[in-house]
Amino acid sequence: MTNRFEAVIFDWAGTTVDYGCFAPVRAFQEAFKEFGIEPTMAETRKPMGMLKHDHIETMLHMDRIARAWEDAHGAAPTDADTDAVYAHFEPKLLSILDQFADPKPGVVDAAAALRAMGLKIGSTTGYTDKMMDIVVPQAAANGYAPDFWISPDGTNGFGRPYPYMVFRNLEHLGVTDVRRAVKVGDTLSDIREGKNAGVFTIGVTEGSSQMALSQSEFEALSDADKATARSAARDAFVAAGADAVIDTMAELPTLLTQLA
Repeated sequence: MTNRFEAVIFDWAGTTVDYGCFAPVRAFQEAFKEFGIEPTMAETRKPMGMLKHDHIETMLHMDRIARAWEDAHGAAPTDADTDAVYAHFEPKLLSILDQFADPKPGVVDAAAALRAMGLKIGSTTGYTDKMMDIVVPQAAANGYAPDFWISPDGTNGFGRPYPYMVFRNLEHLGVTDVRRAVKVGDTLSDIREGKNAGVFTIGVTEGSSQMALSQSEFEALSDADKATARSAARDAFVAAGADAVIDTMAELPTLLTQLA
């Protein structure tokens, strides 16, 4: 049997590491609080997957946050304000990233199975190189190391939903056709990135930023509530254009075998 696909390109936080994508959420919320703004969980997560500076800019221009900023600071948020919040955000995130770099359940085994199928493994992220310099070695020490990773720093600052990080993966991994690559992610930005690049795009529900639950929170749910949470994330991914949705990484090798 000939593989339909040559490579799988994963996201990082919420997809392969950091169940629930909590490191950036915590840092975003703490950074905004320094400026007298308390974003909700939904507001904080809505732009997730974007380059972190772009994420902050997007949050600052959400209607409620923009009004709260104007009330607190006497003027509408500016580019300089985005820079100021980011200057608080980055050190907060860097200080905790090493605690949020463990592979999610099933990721190490899935990566091994994909390699056994002859697939290469790439990755894209909303983190910067400086952030990845913490995450990559920690994940590798715990058994997960893709063949290639790139951040928006490697694409002139053009992060998701631009397709350029995916294109750099295809180039580096020697993929012969965009249709022979798969993008897997846990945010709507991931889905849009994959679709914009023309690759087969898969959302993963459990442990995703979209679901927004920690592993202990998810495991504490009743079976019915787990199904509801999975379904809500699945519907959001499908609405964003996902070609397929899986609940756990353990399902990925089987799905790709079926699609071959």
